[in-house]
Amino acid sequence: MPELTFSDIDCIRQDVIRQEICYSHLADELIDHLCCDVENEMAGGLSFRDAYRKVKESLGHRRLREIQEETLYAVDTKYRNMKNTMKISAITGTIMIGFAALFKIMHWPGAGIMLTLGSLLLAFVFMPSALTVLWKETHSGKKLFLYISAFITAMLLIIGVTAKVQHWPMAGLILAVASLSGTLAFVPALLSAKLKDQENRSKKIVYILGAAGLICSIMGLLCKIQHWPLATILLTFGTAVIFFAVFPLYTWMTWREEKNVSARFIFMIVGLIGLMLPVLMLNLSLQRTFEAGYYIHHEEQQALFDYRFRSNQSLISHCNDSSALPILKELNDRTVELISVINNTEARLIAEAEGKPGVPAILTNQMAKTETGPVIQFKAIKQPFHTAPFRNFLMKDSGLRNELAAALKKYSDYLSGQLPADKFEMYAKLLEPSVYLQEVNPETDRIPLITGLHMLELLKNSILAAEAYAIETVSGTNNQ
Repeated sequence: MPELTFSDIDCIRQDVIRQEICYSHLADELIDHLCCDVENEMAGGLSFRDAYRKVKESLGHRRLREIQEETLYAVDTKYRNMKNTMKISAITGTIMIGFAALFKIMHWPGAGIMLTLGSLLLAFVFMPSALTVLWKETHSGKKLFLYISAFITAMLLIIGVTAKVQHWPMAGLILAVASLSGTLAFVPALLSAKLKDQENRSKKIVYILGAAGLICSIMGLLCKIQHWPLATILLTFGTAVIFFAVFPLYTWMTWREEKNVSARFIFMIVGLIGLMLPVLMLNLSLQRTFEAGYYIHHEEQQALFDYRFRSNQSLISHCNDSSALPILKELNDRTVELISVINNTEARLIAEAEGKPGVPAILTNQMAKTETGPVIQFKAIKQPFHTAPFRNFLMKDSGLRNELAAALKKYSDYLSGQLPADKFEMYAKLLEPSVYLQEVNPETDRIPLITGLHMLELLKNSILAAEAYAIETVSGTNNQ
């Protein structure tokens, strides 16, 4: 029977070490068993490499790890309890989150409770027990940082997503920390481990590209959730790199000589779908929310403005008191002048968001002219969540806000002279800019453009409501 050389045995030993067999006696027994199997195959005329490849194919890529896990499960009570805890918490937490998603979609009660309990189980029971099991199975000090970074990233991600869905405070901060932990710690540690275990230079390049694509996807997803700029660029680049470069190259290098479909290939496909599907669904969900949900509130405000504007004009035109007509005309002129100031403010905000820093854009289709004045085309705005316009123009003591406050004060003073004091107090609050433009901390709070525009639309309708009451009072049609 052919005998293995020392270099052949060393090759087998290195493979067993790479499988992270931490029990020394078990490692020696496995090496001896593999050597015997290889020698049996070589007796049939195969070379060492062909015989060893055939033995490994018959075992499967995880069989040695499975043997160690089975051994640990049989002899180590703590390991057995921890692994059972890991399995039970993983299954229970996943089922609860699955039902929570169903209840959330159907708007049934109990979704929040199930989501919270499932997330707590995964974050504080499954993740620690999984980390302990991994350490028990490998005792690899080299991969300890990888395991810890994966544990921290996954735990923060679970908590952050739950907090975001439940609208709890600090959700954005937790997601940001999870993303930074993943991009700065977990992905680099995983890449380092892969590069050390891989001798093929081409595959090392693929791993580096994969890490870059994964980091871009994670940061793009974070930017999308937080409505930060560069989300589209990062998601597009990350997705393109993973699906059009890394996936084809890795598949070709790994399975180009395989005749049958590998289970690892199937798992990789499922993993990629699991990675990208939430990103695509989130983008679709956000898009639908903007178009079918959030924007509709702005359109309703615009429709209400159009109705109130025409209604006020009708009240003035139907006034039969000739002595009141000059007052009503002046009132209307002042109202139109004030609304014009707000329209100009809205145009400045949009131009700032659509242009480059310091270079406002020339508005084309973002605002349309109508009989009642310019109307914002919200769906045509490219940067609806840009935070610079509000910060630059509508923060406390900023230029445009001061101009707006002065115009509102002038209009309020005029109305106070046309209405009885007790009646004017009912509408004076509607003309306070602080009611609509809240004071925020510029260091921590970010108000997106879309929210600032919504505030100004509410203000315009409040002005028309105050004007309508003043018209009724001056013309004598108010019966109160």
